[in-house]
Amino acid sequence: MDSAGDVQGPLSLNPSNGRWEDEKEKPKVVVIMGPTGSGKSRLAIDLGSRFPMEIINADSMQVYRGLDVLTNKVSLNERKGVPHHLLGTISPNLEFTAKDFRDSAIPLIDDVLSRNYIPVIVGGTNYYIQALVSPFLLDDSSEYMDDSCTHGPSGEDQLDHDLDFGRDSSKYGYDHLKDIDPVSANRIHPNNHRKISQYLNLYARSGIPPSKLLQEKTAENWGRVDNSRYNCCFICVDASLPVLDRYVEQRVDCMIEAGLLNEVFDIYSPNANYTRGLRQAIGVREFENFLGVYEESSSIDFSLNSMIKGDKTSLQNLSAVLDSFDNNQPKMLMKEAIEKMKLNTRRLVRRQKRRLSQLQALFGWSINYVDATETISCNSEDLWASEVVEPAAKIVRSFLNENAISMHDSEALNSMGQKLIQRDLWTQYTCKACGDRVLRGAHEWEQHKQGRGHRKRVSRLRKSQA
Repeated sequence: MDSAGDVQGPLSLNPSNGRWEDEKEKPKVVVIMGPTGSGKSRLAIDLGSRFPMEIINADSMQVYRGLDVLTNKVSLNERKGVPHHLLGTISPNLEFTAKDFRDSAIPLIDDVLSRNYIPVIVGGTNYYIQALVSPFLLDDSSEYMDDSCTHGPSGEDQLDHDLDFGRDSSKYGYDHLKDIDPVSANRIHPNNHRKISQYLNLYARSGIPPSKLLQEKTAENWGRVDNSRYNCCFICVDASLPVLDRYVEQRVDCMIEAGLLNEVFDIYSPNANYTRGLRQAIGVREFENFLGVYEESSSIDFSLNSMIKGDKTSLQNLSAVLDSFDNNQPKMLMKEAIEKMKLNTRRLVRRQKRRLSQLQALFGWSINYVDATETISCNSEDLWASEVVEPAAKIVRSFLNENAISMHDSEALNSMGQKLIQRDLWTQYTCKACGDRVLRGAHEWEQHKQGRGHRKRVSRLRKSQA
């Protein structure tokens, strides 16, 4: 049942002839963010039953057709009649960049607003959301600037040098980047081939080192009153890391049982390009070695073949079939693939949390947090309603009832901009105590030093050297 005060019909957002008469009357948009597994889609749908809303997906893998289980798309039944856009609509072989998302989402938002409904942007790909609400990240007036360099590749929330693939490749591109711009080279990982290529292309177009160009671009645009395209209400569904870690690991097991192997098997191709389209998704490349052995080995009999291609794959049955083989390799590769998928998903959670902190600390985004820790831990519908849905609904009601609420105050923008320019964002730090882990920027380095894991390792090292 809708709570008192919730809007139950189309909402008048006061546009005038399709235009906004005052800069303060920017179109109102709700943005639901958060790490994977936190419940973003669920919250958006629950809010959609209380307010006149339509959802625009901002997950860089869910935009593609296919892999519905692996990418955790909400089914038609789960949507509860709330309209969804950009969900499973893009060809899986295309590269759908943050610029593509922006160019697709803007007309959708305009259409939703024209029908006096509230657009809700929902997803964990923070670069998509950045590109949509912050024009300076994708400044159309700067044709020489490769905008994919500013916001990162479309799947950067999914792909990162931390992903455990062990891929070898030529060092030429990275070495060349070090020669022309050592600052940018220190900023990225030597195996981040797409970012290396983007930086080299940017240098070729402009003749200016990417680090200098991007810093100047930030300084030039920071503090603009029209920095935000929309009047945004940011809501982040979050939970503690231990709880999210356990949940995403359990979710991987559930995906296996729901048919993940069927989906991955259908798109498997030896030596496929895992840097474009849907194959970037965590859970595809991880099973490459297993499926390669499966395809080539004559020792894997029809029972496994029918299981992978069948309607249901339970962990218990899969384990039993794998145990029956004299050759232990399939079992080892399957176990390794599942563990690698869990590891990479946990790493994704951390990158998303880190990016959300940066958006708040460095860009001054006013993000409203709702804590889903207890409801995920206890799997409680009552806690979900009281601790997540109700606080979020209250935030949305307050947002919609305010005549003019800016994402940033102009004075705060100028002050924050100066801090951003002065902040050391480009220095690369290496933590010897944590196995030569690479940290980017002074802010991230300071956060790492304060972490419990780092302090424990330093303490052990000191004791061993005493």
